[in-house]
Amino acid sequence: MKRVTIIVAVGSLLVSLIVAAQPAPTGPEARDMALVGFNDLQGRSAYQPVIREQNGRFILYVGHHGGTEKTAKPVNALTGAPEFNGTSILDVTDPHAPRYLVHIPGEEGLAEAGGAQMVRVCGTRDGGIKGDPNKFYLLRTFGNAAHEIFDVTDPSAPKLVARIGPLGGTHKNWWECDTGVAYLVSGASGWRTRRMTQVYDLSDPAHPRFIRNFGLAGQEPGATGDVPTELHGPISTGPKGNRVYFGYGTNKNGMVQIVDRQKLVNGPAEPTPDNLRAPEVGRLLLPPNAGAHTAFPMLKLNVAEFAQDQGGGVRDFVAIVDEELVNECQEPRQMLWIADITSEARPINVSTWTVPEASGNFCSRGGRFGTHSSNENMTPIYYNRILFLAHFNAGVRAVDVRDPYRPREIAHYIPAVTANTDPRCVTVNGANRCKTAIQTNNVEVDDRGYIYIVDRANTGLHILELTGAARAIANFPR
Repeated sequence: MKRVTIIVAVGSLLVSLIVAAQPAPTGPEARDMALVGFNDLQGRSAYQPVIREQNGRFILYVGHHGGTEKTAKPVNALTGAPEFNGTSILDVTDPHAPRYLVHIPGEEGLAEAGGAQMVRVCGTRDGGIKGDPNKFYLLRTFGNAAHEIFDVTDPSAPKLVARIGPLGGTHKNWWECDTGVAYLVSGASGWRTRRMTQVYDLSDPAHPRFIRNFGLAGQEPGATGDVPTELHGPISTGPKGNRVYFGYGTNKNGMVQIVDRQKLVNGPAEPTPDNLRAPEVGRLLLPPNAGAHTAFPMLKLNVAEFAQDQGGGVRDFVAIVDEELVNECQEPRQMLWIADITSEARPINVSTWTVPEASGNFCSRGGRFGTHSSNENMTPIYYNRILFLAHFNAGVRAVDVRDPYRPREIAHYIPAVTANTDPRCVTVNGANRCKTAIQTNNVEVDDRGYIYIVDRANTGLHILELTGAARAIANFPR
């Protein structure tokens, strides 16, 4: 591959920029996974997709990072107005023809400083939200400044009903639709960490009720000594499962904390070290070069290998996905870790999985190569069978987890870059080297079995389906 060095003037300085000459896109790369539909999301950098069935329609909500200097305020094609990145809402009832409904602008700012990355959606019919039985509500972050709740009963006309803030940092929330309890990743005043948890009762979305602040002992106001690694996000199993799985560390010094939900929600609210430790059931420490972006529980999984052993083969696991942060393999590889948590007080890692770099020369393609997240929807079609992993320039990967001790890839899809795809750069000998590559950021699935991936580098939304041998592993209704 040829390289072209361009000298540009910036003020009184001359800056060299190395641009790797890229071959023309030749189309997507795929195995047992096929494209169903596409939307460019107005060229916005995308983070979290969440899918909900609403009164017979399937509605997709997509949270966006802030833009770049080049794409700070993309034009909203529906209104003709330039808008800072926020939340996109699409009707995907027909997955072959996704229809863009509305864009809700987020906080002004670029990259992690703006946008509205996180989205969750609950409806009154789920059991935990009060009021009109036909209502639906969107919970989102507003940059790093606040959490917001919108009435999205009519997804084409969202209405703001509440705001929680001001805050110093927000991220990957979880909302229990069967109770209304929300675990809001926040940066609360006085706490010694950028991100901790604020527990709220959002069963009446227009009137949020604060329950308590929560974090690791040593992060609370007034503590001294070293500060434990910051939170990335929780996943709750609600009152039935009575567990919340917290992931800390993102790409280093990672930890998964298993928490008794009842003790967390109903325990004493004062953030003393003892009160913070009381709900903890167990924790798994990861190596210093690995983190826990997503901690996805895979519970009551029947491992066929152990079916005849004393005690049987039913065990509990958590899939831990850490986030690659640096382009072109300039940090340790981030990947999937699977831990056996059947004995919650003593969890143990039993396997890891990653895309082999040589299978696509991914370190030289540009952008990040490594995992970012897994799907979080527990639809019976895929739960405890197939886990989908967003793997940046390696696209989305479908991994058979029926034997968590031996996870194996069964399908993948790497979209083609488009004119919207934003280059990613690294510094080489004092110059920026930039390459254009897919950056599949997050993935979600729905109860019909469709797979939704969104791109960090502005490429858009791809709706996919399994084919061939991979589809046979899923539990589609017969």
